[in-house]
Amino acid sequence: MAKAKSRLFGPTDTSVLDMMEQAIKKYWTRIAYTNYGTGEDFTYGDVAKMIARLHQLFRQLGIEPGQKIALCDKNHAHWAIAFHAAFSYGAVVVPILSEFSIEQIQNIYHHSDAQLIICGQKYADGLQARILNIADFTMRDEPLAIDTTAFTDLQPADVHYFRERPDDLALLSYTSGSTGRSKGVMLPYRSVWSNMHFADEVLDFGPGDRTLAILPMAHMYGFAFDFFFEFLIGCHVHFLTKTPSPHIVIKAFNDIRPVVVIVVPLILEKIVQKQIFPILRTRHIRALTAIPILRKVVYRQIRNKLYAALGGNFYECVIGGAAFNKEVEDFLHQIHFPYTVGYGMTECGPILGYEDWHLFAKGSCGKAVPRMQVRIDSPDPQHTPGEILAKGANVMLGYYKNEQETLEAIDEEGWLHTGDLGIIDQQGNIFIRGRKKTMLLGANGQNVYPEEIEDVIATHTLFEESVVVQHGEKLVALVYISDPALERHGLTRETLMQQLDTYKRHINSLLPPFANIAAIEVREQEFEKTPKRSIRRYLYT
Repeated sequence: MAKAKSRLFGPTDTSVLDMMEQAIKKYWTRIAYTNYGTGEDFTYGDVAKMIARLHQLFRQLGIEPGQKIALCDKNHAHWAIAFHAAFSYGAVVVPILSEFSIEQIQNIYHHSDAQLIICGQKYADGLQARILNIADFTMRDEPLAIDTTAFTDLQPADVHYFRERPDDLALLSYTSGSTGRSKGVMLPYRSVWSNMHFADEVLDFGPGDRTLAILPMAHMYGFAFDFFFEFLIGCHVHFLTKTPSPHIVIKAFNDIRPVVVIVVPLILEKIVQKQIFPILRTRHIRALTAIPILRKVVYRQIRNKLYAALGGNFYECVIGGAAFNKEVEDFLHQIHFPYTVGYGMTECGPILGYEDWHLFAKGSCGKAVPRMQVRIDSPDPQHTPGEILAKGANVMLGYYKNEQETLEAIDEEGWLHTGDLGIIDQQGNIFIRGRKKTMLLGANGQNVYPEEIEDVIATHTLFEESVVVQHGEKLVALVYISDPALERHGLTRETLMQQLDTYKRHINSLLPPFANIAAIEVREQEFEKTPKRSIRRYLYT
């Protein structure tokens, strides 16, 4: 179960930078970070010495606290060290997702008013910016670099960092833009502090525990719960520096055996849909699962194998960052797999909803977290979907240089309009019903949520990706099917086209009439996605 009381935060602890300082002093000789696959380790003391050297360099560059330092590269320990250095210096950190194009990175660098960008050579080559190479911390166009001989005798008592004010700007995070152009989300220190406090209240692990960071560190979900909180608590974080394919992820989980598994839905969906569902659909297994007592045995074995595949040492699997496939979730619930689905957004740095897996309601995304209120803008919040509104310590200051968008997002009473539609049951569980911007209006005025139709389409493992759009009064499913998927199903492109009407009829049989699709259109290429792997659906509507 979730912890009864906080372990890291006391009643007077209000400074997240003080906690970072204290963690370094307390865990000086412990390993903080390891690059998985290379064996490169950094103790808390190593991190402190690198921070001191980077602070010295920032001063030489004339950077002052409150000014902005951008950071862009793939996940690895130097990313985390660069973040700690800029953050503890009092700079506003601008984490940029490494999957962004050079043009996007360039635009963010200029829009954010950054004084410096710390990045890898891959990004530096195409940027017009003041650049610090993240590999060796040397300046690209200036004869400056960190002094690797400085601070070798640094001791815990010598560590003293910037002290923040709760409402001052801490992070400027640019959204992935799945429904439009990226915006600079201004997150204050109180949001970072409150998210860390939340993690301390619900994640039951501590000093020396091993964790695996696979989410993008520049994304708020990955930042808050995949490496920063772990650093504060004294964990040993392993960074997956390669693209997280299911094979690589499962190997890393088994090597590291982390105490908590934090993933986006895509990871679990691929494992379940490609490795488990095909087995369950064989004639032999279908016969076994038709008998209740044998079904329990089969499900228990599958649960144990899935648990072992993810390291076999975790309390729960926390899923977030995108919508979770309904069929996969139903199956995980049936086999009593220890999973929970959270709810968050960049504008809340990120957390809004969570519940311990023992109490988690299937289909929900938890309950409002401490220091946050959540309500539904609906006359009947338990039954009629309305926009989800949020208020509290986690909420952003607004969008950088965008007063109009800020006024539209945060109303006069301080409620953040999330753009998501949902309901809340009597127990406070939040159920998302779709995006306000993606909701379609049926011919007879019914609200149609394309995500719900896409969940039904996904039950056919042939369709790897789908987006439901509206053409006039008709709903059309745009789908992508890879050649390997066709081969697995014994189809060619030609025979596929002959089967589309059959698939359409079956999909419609599972949907209410007003949500029936009029056609299935097959795309030859994958849909364009954000770094979070959400489809940029605004490109197809």
